[in-house]
Amino acid sequence: MGVNLDKPGRWKNDIAQSVDLYNDWFLKFAPKTYRDERVKATKDVQAMLQRTNCLRNLTVRELAENPSIVFALRMSTAPPIARDRLVGLADVSKSLVNRMEKRGQLPPGMKRAELDEHLRRIAMMILRLADVDIFPWLGEAHDPSKQEVYRAATIVADRLCGANADPIVRNAQERRQLAKIKKWLEARGYQDMTRGVGVDTLKPGVFAFRLNVPGLKEDRKTVNIPVDAVVMPVKSKPADLPLMIEAKSAGDFTNTNKRRKEEATKIGQLRRKYGKAVRYILFLCGYFDSGYLGYEAAEGIDWVWEHRMDDLAKFGL
Repeated sequence: MGVNLDKPGRWKNDIAQSVDLYNDWFLKFAPKTYRDERVKATKDVQAMLQRTNCLRNLTVRELAENPSIVFALRMSTAPPIARDRLVGLADVSKSLVNRMEKRGQLPPGMKRAELDEHLRRIAMMILRLADVDIFPWLGEAHDPSKQEVYRAATIVADRLCGANADPIVRNAQERRQLAKIKKWLEARGYQDMTRGVGVDTLKPGVFAFRLNVPGLKEDRKTVNIPVDAVVMPVKSKPADLPLMIEAKSAGDFTNTNKRRKEEATKIGQLRRKYGKAVRYILFLCGYFDSGYLGYEAAEGIDWVWEHRMDDLAKFGL
């Protein structure tokens, strides 16, 4: 018997309460979260400008030592360019640019001479497209004032945050959700062992965040599945599996229906590894409509609404 998946009669009311909860949080905290990120981004761009002599000395070495600045550099052009557009214009490796931006790393298998050539092409293309309205000193051959540098940094930072607005809000919401789960568990005597355990070493009364749990693909190859929270109930027996919780939030109904297959894929991989006894649930806040809920219920995935957190106890916690 399920906790929420088999009770469609109360889905409509839960959806309305969940939407209200998300909207209330967004109006109170999202603007501040965005502003805080913009302040941080401004400082990062200022540091990049200082290292590159205000873009007048953008070198291969700078890109190699600070790969993640590619995102800020893309936002420094006129017009700002997408990642794939930079790849095409500079004729460089897509995997190189992706790794630089997303991981802040260089590909370990790329030969040094080839890597330097690709970094050189990136630098040349950025400088060719640099927005001289933001960086007027590049076209006028004068040293910028502190005010000009700060103004340029704030503009680029605003572009960065604008391009990254949804992930900024989503990451803030995820941190808030995990903090609520932590508070709920610790109030009931559970211990946070996030940095000291694996899924196979969890003891009763212990939980961990963002744990990689091994699963199996359809071809039976092992895959690591990142799970937001993994909890071993206090009354667990030695052979019992932990409860796995995926924190999900959404600011509109459209994106949830695009993402609903993600959970079905994960639970399929987990079931191939651990069998039907695997326990995997969602922790929901925001815009999750009956179509989304019905899809997850059909996959055998249950959930807890953030506005009714005590339902977690019904899963043995």
